[in-house]
Amino acid sequence: MLSLALTIGSGTAMAAGLVDLTQAAESSVNAVVYIKVTQTGKTQTITYQDPFADFFGDFFGRQSQPQKREYKQPDKHGAGSGVIISADGYIVTNNHVVGEADEILVKLNDNREFKGRIIGCDETTDLALIKIDGKNLPTIPIGNSDDLKIGQWVLAVGNPFNLTSTVTAGIVSAKARSLGANGIESFIQTDAAINPGNSGGALVNEKGELVGINAMLYSQTGNFSGYGFAIPTTIMNKVVDDLKVYGTVQRAVLGVQGGDVSAHIDAEKAKGNEIDLGTVSGVWVEKVSTASAAEEAGLEKGDVIIRFDGKEVHKMAEMQEAISQHRPGDKVAITWLRDKKQKSTTVTLRNSQGSTKVMKEVDMDQLGISLRQVNDEEKKLMEIDYGLTVNAIRKGKMQQNGVSKGTIILSANDKKLKTLDDWEEAVKAANQSSDRTLWIKALSPSGRKIAFAIELDEK
Repeated sequence: MLSLALTIGSGTAMAAGLVDLTQAAESSVNAVVYIKVTQTGKTQTITYQDPFADFFGDFFGRQSQPQKREYKQPDKHGAGSGVIISADGYIVTNNHVVGEADEILVKLNDNREFKGRIIGCDETTDLALIKIDGKNLPTIPIGNSDDLKIGQWVLAVGNPFNLTSTVTAGIVSAKARSLGANGIESFIQTDAAINPGNSGGALVNEKGELVGINAMLYSQTGNFSGYGFAIPTTIMNKVVDDLKVYGTVQRAVLGVQGGDVSAHIDAEKAKGNEIDLGTVSGVWVEKVSTASAAEEAGLEKGDVIIRFDGKEVHKMAEMQEAISQHRPGDKVAITWLRDKKQKSTTVTLRNSQGSTKVMKEVDMDQLGISLRQVNDEEKKLMEIDYGLTVNAIRKGKMQQNGVSKGTIILSANDKKLKTLDDWEEAVKAANQSSDRTLWIKALSPSGRKIAFAIELDEK
């Protein structure tokens, strides 16, 4: 039976053949925070007709008017965890913890409380970066998740069920695990207990280094049942850097659709087909996007990618993790098999629009919104092929006109908004026009068509 030593002093523990995690726990627990979020209930105006209005209107010869009543939805509250990564107050957490928040309260292990503000969120990786105004705050040194080994001891530090400063221990059960959802998935799987409230907390190795951000659990009951998942620091580092510098993630795209070779072989066997690709691991290419890095490289359907940027890739999740560490414009080496013959080349990665331009999140002070391009899920749901989604909103002219987070802006002054550059150009043109008015057409979060005008202030 495997046991875990929790005695002080690594010498005694190692001499006994056990692992001492006490120092790792003590050094990390102070840098993991409790996050409480509030989503302010929206005020809705309900229009209704008095059932007696028509009768009395006709009787007295007056025309009845629709009645209006305001209804405020109750505030929503939630909680999670976060990890302080810099002494001046930068904190990493999950997008699903703070992404919808209007107010953020951060409580440290020593019971100090701070108001938090969002620096940026990334739905694709489920990561978010927030900031509190503090000095000389406790931090966790960031380790390299690539160095983790299957079976290595790790700690999950967080605030499950509002129980602050909770530490659980386990091992790395698997790496580059994909759960089949949307977004970049290359999770560290662990059997360290992760429960509701642990989201955004730290996964720490035996040295006390941060190796992952706890993201989710796999359970049919909603509570821990042996499977927890964390986002590796190799992905986190790139997302944090981009959110700090650009406000949004500079996401490189290779331009292939496909899956694990092993899954493809199994699918073909199920159909009664025996295939020999020259390997039983790698990424099988189903489709190559036009004007992409993959098309430039000469990749074709049926190819098997076996190396990316100098690393062997055995499955799609590993390649996704490797790509996520790059920005558009980066040059990487790629190796693939075609008819069992190996081919290699160097390609320049691009963004989802097929260029190497830097993508910026727009935040106009007087408008009070941040925008991002619509994702594939929104395109399908709203039946559109372009637009900019309101990613965050605060007091400003847009909020005054009833715009809320999730609104999709389709055009400004009759200019279709396909990119963030389109929005900047439309606002700039409106600023230079005689009436300084921005005429906007949009879709509400429920899909209702809306239109309004914004009068821009003088510079």
